[in-house]
Amino acid sequence: MSAANRRPVSRSGGERSLDTSHGTVLYLEGLSVSFDGFKAINDLSLYINDGELRCVIGPNGAGKTTLMDIVTGKTRPDEGEAWFGQTLDLLRLDEAAIANAGIGRKFQQPTVFTELTVAENLELAMAGNRNVLSVLRAKLSGEQRDLIASTLERIGLVALRDMNASTLSHGQKQWLEIGMLLMQQPRLLLVDEPATGMTHQEMAQTGELLCSLAGDHSVVVVEHDMDFVRSLDSPVTVLHQGSVLAEGSLDAIQSDPLVRSVYLGE
Repeated sequence: MSAANRRPVSRSGGERSLDTSHGTVLYLEGLSVSFDGFKAINDLSLYINDGELRCVIGPNGAGKTTLMDIVTGKTRPDEGEAWFGQTLDLLRLDEAAIANAGIGRKFQQPTVFTELTVAENLELAMAGNRNVLSVLRAKLSGEQRDLIASTLERIGLVALRDMNASTLSHGQKQWLEIGMLLMQQPRLLLVDEPATGMTHQEMAQTGELLCSLAGDHSVVVVEHDMDFVRSLDSPVTVLHQGSVLAEGSLDAIQSDPLVRSVYLGE
């Protein structure tokens, strides 16, 4: 689909409903941002389809983190457009509003509440801005209990639901944090280098988890580990100097002479 066919239409009245009728959940076009004269993002355009799993790769300094910062409202671009669906202009929303609209972000290092159990972490994530004590004293509805149970099953931590998060392995903490994002029922998940520090078995399970999320959610994975990227078997976008250098399957990317030159060092 061409960019012209994807272009959202601005609507008055501050509409907040998510419209993906054109098939695109994230529309970024002509984005540029500079920091002290350094162009971290340079005329970048990227389109993510609803329900798609996409990998984003690139050397250090390619703009991957800045890209995620723009989508989540942490950084404002100097130029360009950023839309969530057809009607939500991300550049008019702050970080909290973007999260509430349905965009969740998982950073490289897991940030779970180690003094709480696995299930309590999920319960707290579902509660929004309420404090820990009020959340743990509140009575869960049947629907909320079902959501926790289904999320525990999806992230593979059913048997550990009553264990303190401090006892989890690094990989299990990563899965728990993904589960905490899922409790907020996001439409789009941004996942930063999930395979870092994992065992081979944990990497395999993480790949299976992320693949299982596609369809119900759109998932953008920023990653360096090419074996892990291959396991996801998804379209790949290569960033270089703040722009999209190439897009396609991993095999096509790895055989691209320009990519091999600037990213693979050949």
